[in-house]
Amino acid sequence: MVKKDKKIVLANPRGFCAGVDRAISTVKLAVKEYGSPIYVLHEIVHNKHVVQELENMGVIFVNDLVDIPRKAICIFSAHGVSVETEMRAKTLGLRTIDGTCPLVWSVHNMVEKYYADGYDVMIIGHHNHPEVEGTAGRVLGNVHVVASEDEARGVEVQDPDRVAYVTQTTLSQNDIAGIRDVLLSRFPNIKGQKSNICYATLNRQEAMRKIGESCDILLVVGSKNSSNSNRLREVGERAGMRGYLIDDESDIEMKWLKGVSTICITAGASAPERLVQDVIKFLQTQGFNAFQEMEGKEEKLIFKPATLEKK
Repeated sequence: MVKKDKKIVLANPRGFCAGVDRAISTVKLAVKEYGSPIYVLHEIVHNKHVVQELENMGVIFVNDLVDIPRKAICIFSAHGVSVETEMRAKTLGLRTIDGTCPLVWSVHNMVEKYYADGYDVMIIGHHNHPEVEGTAGRVLGNVHVVASEDEARGVEVQDPDRVAYVTQTTLSQNDIAGIRDVLLSRFPNIKGQKSNICYATLNRQEAMRKIGESCDILLVVGSKNSSNSNRLREVGERAGMRGYLIDDESDIEMKWLKGVSTICITAGASAPERLVQDVIKFLQTQGFNAFQEMEGKEEKLIFKPATLEKK
């Protein structure tokens, strides 16, 4: 009897989205045009390999604007920043480049419009996530971050008939559904789209649902602080796979592979494809030599890199 090769199923689409591509290209272009050091407020995207690659090019990541020398170039990350951060950068004499993902911008615009029209705005998302903090900071008040159904039940507003909501772009529909239902029951006239989850997040999650129980385990290439990567693992687990989030092949534990015949691999929207290929090469040394790449939605969206803001 011929022994059958163990199998790798590669999800599609996976890896970099247009917003991440834009943010990384923005940083690299700035280094090329202005030389190093270039400063970035927080991680440009949530992936430690990307951050390390850019650091090797002379990019310095900081957690506070005061750590950047006056007149130096400061790039805001793909997650977006508050109005206060923008104004503070100007006060400190920094030259700024806005690396915010255009899809996050669109959520900022919604919050600003709802607020200008006199609405209390709910942001369905995770406390302390940089995208949520930046979105909440686009206006001066009447904004509420709601991370759970309990918080949705307890949030207080000025006028129950003038309430709106937006969502973090890197969540799953499962994260949002219960919270949204509570808000709808409390505020029947609430305004808002079904969600603001970005196309790339939705496409990668849908690929997990299609693969479902056809694989024994799921390896999601992505850093631990990447929201969309964590959501991919959760969606895969709900679809019937045992999921693990890994930065690269060195995170794979041999006990995970015991008794496994089929492995699905995907990557979060901030994870480079080279990391996926390194995982595949490692698994091939462990006997996973059969290979299948799934069909998926083709993503054609491209954003131009950001440039230095004019005074």
